Amino acid sequence: MKIIRYRNEQGAIEYGLQHEDWTERLEGDLLDGIKLSGEKATVAKVLAPIVPAAILCIGLNYRHHAEESGAKIPSFPILFMKGGNSLQHPGDPIEIPSHLSSEEVDYETELAVVIGKTCKNVSRENALDYVLGYTCANDVSARDWQLKHGGGQWCRGKTFDTFCPLGPCLVTTDEIANPNALRLQGRINGETVQDWNAEDMIFDVPALIEFLSGSTTLLPGTVILTGTPHGVGMASTPQRWLQPGDVFTVEIEGIGELSNPVALEA
Repeated sequence: MKIIRYRNEQGAIEYGLQHEDWTERLEGDLLDGIKLSGEKATVAKVLAPIVPAAILCIGLNYRHHAEESGAKIPSFPILFMKGGNSLQHPGDPIEIPSHLSSEEVDYETELAVVIGKTCKNVSRENALDYVLGYTCANDVSARDWQLKHGGGQWCRGKTFDTFCPLGPCLVTTDEIANPNALRLQGRINGETVQDWNAEDMIFDVPALIEFLSGSTTLLPGTVILTGTPHGVGMASTPQRWLQPGDVFTVEIEGIGELSNPVALEA
């Protein structure tokens, strides 16, 4: 199923099931259980498909991206986190920080995994049993704050407001048997800058869930950003940073397109 979260014409937030040419309103909650209503949804605004319980992110998880970054292949997944404040909806702007000014805001096309059931110490063999579905993500990164001003930690450069667009829908696991067989593309103003396959992950999705749940409870609604393919702006020649007026689009096979304009923080 392809499920969206949306605001209806009365301003209420609901879930909808995307059919080929219409959207059906769903009853209930995404994590507690939903059921069909048979009624057509009145979609005024598509929202991020979930409000995350936590946003766990993996760095340097594609071999070609590690190579372009000049980094060694990690022995274990590299974990960092984004705050809930970084969530952004499809179509809403990625804001370049102006108060804590950044001149090096980068894009990262990513597959996001949404955990549907509480899990701890799961094995890779049954890890996918705990997945609710998948969506598109953009791990927006202020590289100057990430690498120069962050004191050796990545979080400052990764968790500014609007730095985690998600959407446009959540695709349940019955439609994606193997998340590591999906093609990912990233485009700036229609120009393709990233185009690769999730099979290049150093640690595949089951391995990530096994690692992240080790001695750690992952709550329903936890979102895992699984890393980006090569082609980021930092590694381009010349380097290419997001600018006000740009539009960045993430497209993932079987899920759809997530597009966000870029603007300067007011």
